[in-house]
Amino acid sequence: MNWKQESKRLVWLAGVFLALFWLPLGQQRFSGSVLEALHLARWYAREHVLLCLVPAFFIAGAIGVFVSQASVMKYLGARANKVLAYGVASVSGSVLAVCSCTVLPLFAGIWRMGAGLGPATAFLYSGPAINVLAIILTARILGLELGIARAVGAVGFSVIIGLVMHLIYRKEETAKANGQVAVPEPEVSRPLTHNALFFFVMIGVLVFANWGAPNDWQFTLSDGSQVRGAMTKVPEDPSAAGAVYRIKYLEGPKAGVEEDLKASEVAGRTALPGPWTTVWQHKWLVTGGFAVGLAVILIFWFNVAWWKVALAAIAPTVLALALPGGGLWVLIPFSAAIVGLSVVLSTHRGEGEEWFSATWSFAKQILPLLFFGVLVAGFLLGRPDHEGFIPSGYVEMLVGDSPDRMLQTTGWDGGALDGVVRAAWPLWTNLFAAVFGAFMYFATLTEVPILQGLIGAGMGKGPALALLLAGPALSLPNMLVIRSIMGTHKTVVFCSLVIVMATVSGWVFGTFF
Repeated sequence: MNWKQESKRLVWLAGVFLALFWLPLGQQRFSGSVLEALHLARWYAREHVLLCLVPAFFIAGAIGVFVSQASVMKYLGARANKVLAYGVASVSGSVLAVCSCTVLPLFAGIWRMGAGLGPATAFLYSGPAINVLAIILTARILGLELGIARAVGAVGFSVIIGLVMHLIYRKEETAKANGQVAVPEPEVSRPLTHNALFFFVMIGVLVFANWGAPNDWQFTLSDGSQVRGAMTKVPEDPSAAGAVYRIKYLEGPKAGVEEDLKASEVAGRTALPGPWTTVWQHKWLVTGGFAVGLAVILIFWFNVAWWKVALAAIAPTVLALALPGGGLWVLIPFSAAIVGLSVVLSTHRGEGEEWFSATWSFAKQILPLLFFGVLVAGFLLGRPDHEGFIPSGYVEMLVGDSPDRMLQTTGWDGGALDGVVRAAWPLWTNLFAAVFGAFMYFATLTEVPILQGLIGAGMGKGPALALLLAGPALSLPNMLVIRSIMGTHKTVVFCSLVIVMATVSGWVFGTFF
């Protein structure tokens, strides 16, 4: 008997037994936290998996099959031109409007293909952090100053983090570079322009399927009056009793004031005209156009039988025309298209089968860890306006402009620790905001209304920037998956760099601006 192995099993069994034995099921906070974990997991499954992650898995699988290792090494490898490599990696987020979890399959794809650690981690940070839509929304809702600081900080972070990671592991990177010298340029089955267009249409599906609604709305109230405002809270179920829209007025005598409107008082809401609204109103037509482009490419450039593609397109087309638009209904034709593409690829010998196999490999590695991380994050932190196991009041208390509430709560006000706390407060609040943001999960664009609520509760602008720079790029689910890809040590270093740099940036911004 292997006593070492058996002792580990005994410890795990004892731990599970004790956890179940002392499970505080009678406590409201614990029971509520369990429900929050399930609510967040349900929201993640509905809003994120099919539209974000699944297309990202297919793109990652395509990178592994259709992008040669030599090509990745040429532009992002350990021996690549540093200006080109970091330039490409650092601006990737302006094209990919993805969150900290959706970027993982793409990161895993280029990492497996031999990308250098520096450019790969620069891409890992920049993918979710340098999101043009999020930066514009930050400037409009939270202020131009904070929007510019976020944009400058995110671009600079990606390059600095990549360079520091490269320097820390330079011996390993040198060994990788030496091993890449003899990799020959493979024979290509299709021109580079064909592959570029192939990836362009897939990225188009990913970006436009997830194009968010604009945040300028004209609300028509039940009495016939109209108000213009930016929504900072949208009820999950407007028909539920007590459901409210929280809006920030954009014009009139209440401009800048935030107020709740009962859903029963709102007769309708219309997105105000503008380029973002136009794209959002036609997002599914644009997404469908990219999907048609993908179908044509599969037939003419990948030699997939036209009748297979036609059969796969029947179900999503019929469902898209027959079902109502908006809400969860759009997931049905989208899911049918995913199933059709999967069947077409898995039954096409050669490249198609390899592509599907690589896609499935990424999915089964990443999805379980993501869902586990989402459950833990929901249990501990809850959702916006819904508390998890950690009371949201504690978070608001620890990141305020002034330590007065903290000192009063702890009873340290006027005591020996009063001066120490006040001296350390600027650095502490930014560190706490960075750590909190790093572990909490933010979907794309959701960090802006969450921060607006925290700022309204007294959060300083320095901690707000620290959270903006750390939050979208990291999350607990994200960390778990990164660890499975590049190991514990590199993951700890990467996450620590993000937290430290976000803390310092927030402190500098809050002190001097």
